[in-house]
Amino acid sequence: MKPKTPQNNEQTIVRMARSSGLLRAGDLLKKGIPTITLTRLVSAGKLERVARGIYCIPNQSISEHRSLAEAAIQMPQGVVCLLSALRIHEIGTQAPFEVWLAIPNNLRTPKLEHPVIRIVRMSDKAISAGLETINVDGIKVRVFNAAKTIVDCFKYRNQIGLDVALEALREGWNKRQISIDELWHYAAINRVTNVMRPYMEAITA
Repeated sequence: MKPKTPQNNEQTIVRMARSSGLLRAGDLLKKGIPTITLTRLVSAGKLERVARGIYCIPNQSISEHRSLAEAAIQMPQGVVCLLSALRIHEIGTQAPFEVWLAIPNNLRTPKLEHPVIRIVRMSDKAISAGLETINVDGIKVRVFNAAKTIVDCFKYRNQIGLDVALEALREGWNKRQISIDELWHYAAINRVTNVMRPYMEAITA
């Protein structure tokens, strides 16, 4: 087998970036391609550096949730939550400029160059409940489902505001995206059953 030339390496990297949307420097190491090739491609304008160790094709079409994919690559232990999750589920009127990310209590706070993130710490039980996986520009992103997200809004109402939690509850219920059983289940996990009880009784009255 002939050794790969720098030109062949560059062609391989560009193909990978086009097919995956976002390219990680670590992906090259698995294929035995020197990461210095990325620097040459960026200098030539064939790749764009999105964040540390993350690259993409310049001016490519991207989804509105690209920042979530960028966060997921750098923080695979994190779960998209609260305002960012409401946006994904199209609940409420929030349009956060930060990526709200839940991480385990014992995990060190990450320092990301990009995107801007807002960290929320959760117990192992809370962070493993209600998980879904979506695909954003070729990247798997973990996010809490609609019911868990709404209950989290009540749990963290001091951070996001009770008005946001109430709006999410009403809209999620009116759109039939949630069930009472789901809400009770996640409320018990988050220990906010008593907090949510009067509002849940009001929407089902």
